[in-house]
Amino acid sequence: MLSLRAVRKAYGGSQAVAGIDLELRNGECFGLLGPNGAGKTTTLRLALGLVVPDSGEIRVLEEPVPERAIEARRRVGVVPQTDCLDPDFTVAENLLVYGRYFGLTDRAIRARIPELLEFAGLDSRGASRIASLSGGMKRRLSLARALINDPDLLFLDEPTTGLDPQARHLIWDRLKRLVARGKTILLTTHFMDEAERLCDRLAIMDHGRIIAQGTPAQLVVGHIEPHVLELHGEGVSRWIAAHADSVCRRWETVGETTFCYLHDPQPALAALQDVRISHEPGSVQDGGVLRYLHRPANLEDVFLKLTGHDLRD
Repeated sequence: MLSLRAVRKAYGGSQAVAGIDLELRNGECFGLLGPNGAGKTTTLRLALGLVVPDSGEIRVLEEPVPERAIEARRRVGVVPQTDCLDPDFTVAENLLVYGRYFGLTDRAIRARIPELLEFAGLDSRGASRIASLSGGMKRRLSLARALINDPDLLFLDEPTTGLDPQARHLIWDRLKRLVARGKTILLTTHFMDEAERLCDRLAIMDHGRIIAQGTPAQLVVGHIEPHVLELHGEGVSRWIAAHADSVCRRWETVGETTFCYLHDPQPALAALQDVRISHEPGSVQDGGVLRYLHRPANLEDVFLKLTGHDLRD
C-alpha cells in the first residue's frame, strides 16, 4: 500500500528525513510516532508527493511518487493536522465541493453525502455552517471529507489533537470501523494510548530516523522492563538512595515523579510496604511523604526511553 526505501530529505543542511525504510500492509493501521521535529509530517508530505525527496524510492498504491503522485492521490484520503474546512459553505457543501476535486459528478457525491454524515455522527448538521460546529464535529467532518473518494489509503496527521476525551473516543471508533472495512491507515499521533488502541504496527522516529518498529506489544517487551513504579513526594530521594542498588537499579526522575523500572517488582513493593507500616498515616519517612503507583510498562515508557524526556518545540 505504501513503500519508502532509503528516503532522504534535507533542508538547509539539516536532515529532516535521514534514509528511512517504511512499508504499510493492506488493511492495517500503522502508527508513526515521534517528538516534534522528528520528521513525521515531512514523511507524510514525501509520501503524498508534496515534497520531492533528495534520494530514495517511494511507491504509493504501486504508483511511483512523485512522478505519478496525482494518480496515486486519487485513491488517497488525507486528514491534516489543522482543519481546512471552508467557512463559506455548509457541512454538506464542503463535502460536495471537495468531491469535485476528484472528478466525481455532483450526482455521485450527493449519493455519498448521507452515508458520510451518518459515519461522522453529523446526520442532522448537513445544512449547518462550519462556524457553528464544535472542535470534535469539525474533526469528524474532516475525516468524512477525506472519505469522499472512497480511498484505499488514509493519511491522518494527529487527527485527535485538541479534542476532549468523548470526541477522541468517537474518532477512535470511526477509525476502527474503517480498518474493519479493509481501509489502510497511516496515523501520526502524540497520544501513546491512541497508538496502543488503534495501531497494528508502529514506528518511532527521532531526528529523521526510524529508531524502533513493531507491534505495540513487541516494542514494550523489547525495549523496557515489564514493571514500573511511579514514586512521588519528599521522601522519594531518601528511599531511592537506600534501595537503588538492591531493588531499583534503573530509575530516573522527571519533574516531581521518579520512575523505577523493574523486572521483579516484589522486593521494591515489600520495601515500600515496610515504609507504610512503619510510618503510617500517609507513608511518611523522616518527615517526607512517599506515595507510589505500581503499573505495567506501556508504550509511553518506551517512547520516553528512546527519545528522551527533553521538551521539543
